[in-house]
Amino acid sequence: MKGDYQDLVDEISALLGAPATLENRDFRLIAFGAHDSDDDLAMDPVRTRSILTRQSTADVRSWFEGFGIARATGPVRIPAAPDAGVFRGRICLPVRYRGIVQGYVWLLDQEPGTPGPEPAALDAAMEVAQRIGVLLAEEAKAGADLSREFQAVLTAGRGWQQDMAVAALRAALGPGGDGLHAAVCVAPWPGEAPASVPGAAAVCLVPRRGGGAGEPGDAPGAGPAGAGPALAVLLRLRSTDALAPALTAAARLLPRTAEPAAATAVGAGTAGSRAQAAAGAGAATRAAGSGGSAGSGGSAGSAGAAPAGPPGGAHRMTAGVADPVRGLAELPAAWEQAVAAARAAVAEPRLGPVAQWSQIGPYRLLASLASDPVDDPAARTLLSPAHRELARTAEVFLDCAGQAGRAAAALGIHRQTLYYRLGRVEQLTGLDLDAGEDRLLLHMALKASRLA
Repeated sequence: MKGDYQDLVDEISALLGAPATLENRDFRLIAFGAHDSDDDLAMDPVRTRSILTRQSTADVRSWFEGFGIARATGPVRIPAAPDAGVFRGRICLPVRYRGIVQGYVWLLDQEPGTPGPEPAALDAAMEVAQRIGVLLAEEAKAGADLSREFQAVLTAGRGWQQDMAVAALRAALGPGGDGLHAAVCVAPWPGEAPASVPGAAAVCLVPRRGGGAGEPGDAPGAGPAGAGPALAVLLRLRSTDALAPALTAAARLLPRTAEPAAATAVGAGTAGSRAQAAAGAGAATRAAGSGGSAGSGGSAGSAGAAPAGPPGGAHRMTAGVADPVRGLAELPAAWEQAVAAARAAVAEPRLGPVAQWSQIGPYRLLASLASDPVDDPAARTLLSPAHRELARTAEVFLDCAGQAGRAAAALGIHRQTLYYRLGRVEQLTGLDLDAGEDRLLLHMALKASRLA
């Protein structure tokens, strides 16, 4: 496939008399034509970086997308911008298939006052770009058919079974297999896996484990997220600090009733901000740049979207996004991160509905320790439904680092009432809230009891 792309790029270079560069719709380099000119301007910093690092920066991407290339159906001329490192103007040939942008062919434009390519030559180059679009679409479709290989990597035990599963997925993914990826978990997922998710390299269903979640004091195993399988999504990334495509994909997969919550993050900041990590649909799209995200050319809620569902309660869906990984052997660990983040979003609604593993604080550790409902003898009685208010009081007190004034204010009670309740907590648990280790044990038990 790589050779086919290179041949087609060379054909465009020959037609237009200028070295061409092919990038996918995420601005990752696929192929480029040879450059034999002595003109230093022909290799400006943007083109040099694209070839050396095989990708463009988010700023460069936003600059080019501002000229409407994701919507264009014919050649687009883009002027030079020396301040941005673009010393020469560009000609962009959108690569489309059935109306959906698949990538872009880039050429350096002629200097002002110098005749550019003839219209007939541009028309011929666009025909070649259409052939590239067919190849890119076929490659994307092949990536959507990897559910069995992807699931095998996530569910195989450690050792030779996992090594074989990773090798099979790497072979199926081709040259991009060892690139940068992010794992996304959406749970619980109703029904079958979607036929495709925009921008995904692979999608599959994974059986879920674990009990229930809810407020401290709920009955163990009473929560929602342990029911049904989880949807696993593998997404290619452009850089380790650009999780926007994964956050956007996760938000689109949630039920439509979750969209208002996700929309509150619009304009809240760049990729990696806390607001984007919490719900991120709007912020992630903004951080990714306008019009050229993995789903360009399609509607935000079309392919891969989850059906409408209840916004909370026993079947509230959440999503978790893992840290980026390079190398498929790291996928099982990344999947555990994504699952932990989704569970944390259930435990602490303020983290969700889309939670990023790097943002979930103590649940990073607790999720790995508490796969099953917590049943510590010291906390067992306190976590029963009869003592829900006492459990909440203890948790708020510990969240406030044992500062009685802050805890009483947060609970809306008098300080003496707080002291009375804490005394009851000590009686029920046999723990001394003046002892650091006892505080740690109780705090962990209360937080872990929320996990699904």
